[in-house]
Amino acid sequence: MTKPLADRIALVTGASRGIGYATAIALAKAGAHIVATARTQGGLEELDDEIRKSGGSATLVPLNLTDSDGIARLGAGLHERYGKLDILVGNAGVLGPSSPVGHIELKAFTDVMAINVSANFQLIRCMEPLLKQSDAGRAVFITSGAANKATAYVSPYAASKAALETLARAWAQETANTKLRVNLFNPGPVRTRMRATLMPGEDPATLETAEQVAELIVPMCAPGWTETGKFYDYKTRTLMSFRSPA
Repeated sequence: MTKPLADRIALVTGASRGIGYATAIALAKAGAHIVATARTQGGLEELDDEIRKSGGSATLVPLNLTDSDGIARLGAGLHERYGKLDILVGNAGVLGPSSPVGHIELKAFTDVMAINVSANFQLIRCMEPLLKQSDAGRAVFITSGAANKATAYVSPYAASKAALETLARAWAQETANTKLRVNLFNPGPVRTRMRATLMPGEDPATLETAEQVAELIVPMCAPGWTETGKFYDYKTRTLMSFRSPA
């Protein structure tokens, strides 16, 4: 049986655990070759083992996304090897400090922005030409409800996700007349290490798993997905359009 993403190249950031890990496996099961990036070599090797078990294939790229030159080298390497990129899942993110705004050190704030915003900006710059070489380039960025709720005590994270949403939406508008589709995905509360750090008293059994979430990211990466500049809310299973405040 033909797999829906057969012969497609998918770059997944933050692929060593959580939603990135689950999404990489789900995309591989659908037939995509996975280019997996993360800071943790061991986590990437575990991912590779799981992908191979399901009959898939992966290229492992240990990379700290604060290394903008490293992202550029990755883009060059993908161009040399494949000449295109079909799927970009911008998943890598950090929570940062949980404190009142006035108690947060500048470096802690800029560290969050570096991973959650600047790294995705550099990914867009370096991967856009490759995505445009695809017959159906697809980009999905993982966001958070904290962006529009302006959640107290996680202001760097909330601000970074708000910035990411605006960046992705602007890119979607710029590429609306191309074959590239750019969207955002809000997973909501999920059973991940980041969630456990933020909510240590929460019963993880009450949360959806990363594997469940990943199953709904896969369709947004497929050639048949036609929407762009939209926001998929996992909790309500709703694809939303952004609207200006009333």
